[in-house]
Amino acid sequence: MIILGATPIGNLSDATTRLVETLERVSVVAAEDTRTTVKLLRGLGIENRPELLALHDHNERVRAADLVNRARDEDILVLSDAGMPTVSDPGFHLVEAAAAADVRVTILPGPSAVLSALAVSGLPTDRFCFEGFLPRKSGERRAAFTELADERRTMVFFDSPNRLAASLADMAEVFGAERRVVVCRELTKLYEEVKRGSAAELAEWAAEGVRGEICVVVAGAPAREFSLEDAIARVRSLVESGVRTKDAATQVAAETGLGKRDLYEGALAR
Repeated sequence: MIILGATPIGNLSDATTRLVETLERVSVVAAEDTRTTVKLLRGLGIENRPELLALHDHNERVRAADLVNRARDEDILVLSDAGMPTVSDPGFHLVEAAAAADVRVTILPGPSAVLSALAVSGLPTDRFCFEGFLPRKSGERRAAFTELADERRTMVFFDSPNRLAASLADMAEVFGAERRVVVCRELTKLYEEVKRGSAAELAEWAAEGVRGEICVVVAGAPAREFSLEDAIARVRSLVESGVRTKDAATQVAAETGLGKRDLYEGALAR
């Protein structure tokens, strides 16, 4: 089978018992960086010396078929450098190939930077979305933020410490200076820091320089009040773009909280 193993995101003591037991017995480990995995084996005192195969963004598609075939006869443990494989890390294409080939995939749950940041943020956790790494260029970041401007769920991003100040400044411009933001730095490590404030406040704070692994948690957009007339106009706009009237009314009802029937009938009347 394919075994996805979550590894510590900073504190080695967070390695699970199941991860240690699996590292002690498997003969093959597909690792994002084999050097990082060697350090992990040493740090956990693992005496087993499995075959280490590199599995990263540049070779995963090519290597997936071979690993899936091997997993029919032996266990393949998949590790990223930190946290859960497949989540902004290698592993997705391998799991996709395994599922298509009807090869079993299982998981050793454990540390996750996304869930850790969300949990300590103090922002709503009942509904959230993970948006991965922010684009490097300001124009692309602003375009991404514009698409998310009306997102009601709490959002989680990864970012580089070198770009954090610029990202937060773009966020303040698109989302609004007062949007609540939490920057989680070096989670589970010695210099862990959770900084809370508005987008503008944290952009100013980050301008002084930030180091370490960064997760950014952002409050969802506040509920907007829509008049029935504006909502019907939105339905008509969708219909003109090719969406069926019924489907457009359903979509706008979900966006605005207004009645689907009122929107549908109003759109037809126009």
